[in-house]
Amino acid sequence: MAATKKAVLGQLVGAVDQGTSSTRFLVFNPKTAELLSHHQVEIKQEFPKEGWVEQDPKEILQSVCECIEKTCEKLGQLNISNIKAIGISNQRETTVVWDKLTGEPLYNAVLWLDLRTQSTVESLRKSIPVNNNFVKTKTGLPLSTYFSAVKLRWLLANVRKVQKAVEEDRALFGTIDSWLIWSLTGGASGGVHCTDVTNASRTMLFNIHSLEWDKELCEFFEVPMKILPNVRSSSEIYGLMKAGALEGVPISGCLGDQSAALVGQLCFQDGQAKNTYGTGCFLLCNTGHKCIFSEHGLLTTVAYKLGRDKPVHYALEGSVAIAGAAVRWLRDNLGIIKTSEEIEKLAKEVGSSYGCYFVPAFSGLYAPYWEPSARGIICGLTQFTNKCHIAFASLEAVCFQTREILDAMNQDCGIALSHLQVDGGMTNNKILMQLQADILYIPVVKPLIPETTALGAAMAAGAAEGVGVWSLKPEDLSAVTMERFEPQINAKESEIRYSTWKKAVMKSMGWVSTQSSENGDPSIFSSLPLGFFIVSSMVMLIGARYLSGVP
Repeated sequence: MAATKKAVLGQLVGAVDQGTSSTRFLVFNPKTAELLSHHQVEIKQEFPKEGWVEQDPKEILQSVCECIEKTCEKLGQLNISNIKAIGISNQRETTVVWDKLTGEPLYNAVLWLDLRTQSTVESLRKSIPVNNNFVKTKTGLPLSTYFSAVKLRWLLANVRKVQKAVEEDRALFGTIDSWLIWSLTGGASGGVHCTDVTNASRTMLFNIHSLEWDKELCEFFEVPMKILPNVRSSSEIYGLMKAGALEGVPISGCLGDQSAALVGQLCFQDGQAKNTYGTGCFLLCNTGHKCIFSEHGLLTTVAYKLGRDKPVHYALEGSVAIAGAAVRWLRDNLGIIKTSEEIEKLAKEVGSSYGCYFVPAFSGLYAPYWEPSARGIICGLTQFTNKCHIAFASLEAVCFQTREILDAMNQDCGIALSHLQVDGGMTNNKILMQLQADILYIPVVKPLIPETTALGAAMAAGAAEGVGVWSLKPEDLSAVTMERFEPQINAKESEIRYSTWKKAVMKSMGWVSTQSSENGDPSIFSSLPLGFFIVSSMVMLIGARYLSGVP
């Protein structure tokens, strides 16, 4: 029986999908794009101070190795020797610095969501000439805490182990893809230090026109160029796996997760767009070989470059920091739900938020506002409001944020999308998908296999020169079966709900100042004597009132 399966399956391609919340390894059949097996591990996030978000790079690497081994065990009877290539897709902008002699990280990975560099961003912003924003011109990105350059600058300025390693020429920088490729291809014993154009384009150190690290940008952010990885295309052999069940298999595909989803959704034509619902929410529109600079708060980014000699494609991107992360917050911080899947059941019970609006600006607001001072708010509460309404408002918030981005994209491109292609873990929530169609007032179409991020990485790996098991010719790409959600409310009701949401967004802005966000906890209790004085005064006051009998 197993021999028959082996013969039918033929050559296979694996893909690492290293996201913010979890790591997965998936194996696909390149002839049919069928998912054959996978394994998933959830990743812990650490919050050492308010606004700081970190992960352990060694835990990330271990999760990748575990997922590969477990998936290979499941595939054992189907012959894992058929896996001919591995692709990597990864959470973008997250920043790691490690020691090239020992392979040890020199600090935790600073996540894309992290806000510790807010005051750095404010001071850097003042030093850029208004009439010559060379950062945006070269990178397509606004100056923001989101991107890697300011995180790396913080590490170089604040972590002595990093400073010492740079001085002694031992330090290497990378986004998560670089850390994984270096570690999996040998690490301290000859690991390949590289990244691809899509990940490089998210660092704010990369010139998206020349496709090279930019000396002026590196000097501006005070980053030594010697620690940067080599930049490669998204589809070529970078190196071979040096250990584990897949030892000797080439790693030959690398795409930032949103670019991988664009490829996996087959958005190869100008004007095709997709929206991915994960920890955050990311809407990308392929703009072909042209860089289109947004006038409405979107980013210009590299979409993909599928081969060393292939042309680069660009995209307009709208980035929302908090989507699935809001559901995780309801689960882990408030305890409203025990599992992420429960939110659909709660939302279904009420069918409306009954005037409750949730703006989950936990990391400020990204596109189209780029407002780091914003913070999350829940408003429109009455005594009638319960956890079901808050659950519904959380799903609505994801849809409203997508609507803001889609409006900006339509203005920049001049052509309104006739439908929205969607993917990502949250698309399994049918209430969310219907809400999205209602709020956008256009159909939402979802592939029946939602693993498009991993699929895109697998396609890039399988199509690489020297591998050649996955054809990307249009005639060879099988049409993806879609599930379709049509708008079910009238346009007027949709507009009323959206305009009320916009009022809530305005109220979320300007909540924090930037002065103390970089070096510590901005609360009054970060000053122990002052905090102690206030607490002791309150205790004495309450005690006095109690003893005197004052109600």
